[in-house]
Amino acid sequence: MTQQLFHLSPSDFLFPPCHFALTDPDGLLAIGGCLSTQRLRKAYQLGIFPWFNEREPIMWWAPSDRGILELADFHIGRTLRKAKNKLNPTVTTNTAFEQVINRCREQRLHNEGTWINKNMVQAYCQGHQEGFAHSVEVWVEGKLVGGLYGIMVSGVFCGESMFHIVPNASKLAMWALVNWLKRHNAHFIDCQLDNPYLSSMGAKVIPRAEFLTRLKVASDYIPENDMWQPQELRAIYD
Repeated sequence: MTQQLFHLSPSDFLFPPCHFALTDPDGLLAIGGCLSTQRLRKAYQLGIFPWFNEREPIMWWAPSDRGILELADFHIGRTLRKAKNKLNPTVTTNTAFEQVINRCREQRLHNEGTWINKNMVQAYCQGHQEGFAHSVEVWVEGKLVGGLYGIMVSGVFCGESMFHIVPNASKLAMWALVNWLKRHNAHFIDCQLDNPYLSSMGAKVIPRAEFLTRLKVASDYIPENDMWQPQELRAIYD
């Protein structure tokens, strides 16, 4: 199949079909364009996501293998249950989006470096204001100790990043997200790329073609009006 790296125009929001993505580096489909919310919406609807470092051009990806988490497959181990019982956290959604994305940025910036640059932060915060970027927050005694954020433009939650400042707090955020999506009959979580941390929670890899087929099926999903209103997620671990 023909592979081609596309250069996106800053003035329109068209993307090439995902099957044109390169195999080396795997999944690189296009560069350029912008991070406007209109473009971000379109990208996620098509199964494409931005990922690039500081001082690099914007790069858009559609990997040949896609990491996903089936909601029914989320792994709740003994250690995670103990953490939940010990911490007795309060979980909220969309009450501290900017704090969460900046904590995700800071955690990686001080460790291995991060793709969550200032332009990405600004773009996703704008997406949050427009109602398609969401966060889950984990609080202990009023302190934000963990969380995650992502995009939802269909019945699929596209996870972007997570953080923790106490052990297992990010997994508690993921557990809460899984249960929240189950309550609202969502389809699955897009993990984008596979890694051991996600695999430990039950994530798996599927071919790009299968992912795109399932994403199309999920495009008919209509969330309830109050699904992403800022709120406490009560009894979320029941």
